[in-house]
Amino acid sequence: MPKSFTPHEALIHLMVTVSVADRAMTDIELEAIGHLVDKAPVFEGFDRKGLPAVATRTAELLRGTDGIDQILAAAKAALPERLLETAYALVVEVAAADTVAEQEELRFLEEIRDAFNLDPLVTAAIERSARVRYRRL
Repeated sequence: MPKSFTPHEALIHLMVTVSVADRAMTDIELEAIGHLVDKAPVFEGFDRKGLPAVATRTAELLRGTDGIDQILAAAKAALPERLLETAYALVVEVAAADTVAEQEELRFLEEIRDAFNLDPLVTAAIERSARVRYRRL
């Protein structure tokens, strides 16, 4: 089990994990993570200069045994109940940013839903909202 995460670190670990789930973090996904860290109210008080270090730690954890399970467990422990849906929404936002959600990304979303015991109707609404926002002409 990794050392405990701060709530900010937990959110970043989750976003980075979904972006590398398909083995390729796109520039668009990286930009989406940076934008969310800069603009989302939940990141108030986080020093953006710490983002690369957290992302590097995510990669280290993912290289280890049961890295995804460790990240999910540590993230759930770090986040108050009221932020579990917020975490899911941020992860969906990153997955949707490049308008193509690969099977690995969808699988990770399923793992978050299960690990966080999220309401299926709420997660469906979050996913639908992202699909609508990222639709193209």
